[in-house]
Amino acid sequence: MNTREQIILNEDRLLTAIQHGNIEDLDLLLHEDLLFNLPNGVTITKAMDMETYTSGNLVVNSILPAEQQINLINDIAVVSVKIELKAVYTSQSIEGIFRYLRVWKLFSQEWKVIAGSCVSI
Repeated sequence: MNTREQIILNEDRLLTAIQHGNIEDLDLLLHEDLLFNLPNGVTITKAMDMETYTSGNLVVNSILPAEQQINLINDIAVVSVKIELKAVYTSQSIEGIFRYLRVWKLFSQEWKVIAGSCVSI
């Protein structure tokens, strides 16, 4: 399997883990030093992101990706993807189309997200 195929599979695995709140997969796919910028400008860490899922505060009803672009630079992959999201976070409805940018890096045969951001479009 080539690198692009590995990234596509990991992106699918990540979105599935997000939708189903799969803590084990999220823990494996997100790097310990992850930084992620939310649409409101707040920067969160892996620990903060994991708390969102372990607390049960986030329920994702649907997450539909489109327009995925992948740039490969040595052991780094930069992914841009448009996502149609329907979710509920602490009883607040989230519904819209967002552009995600994720940076994956290869660590000992394992791809992990080291950075990301999300903007409403």
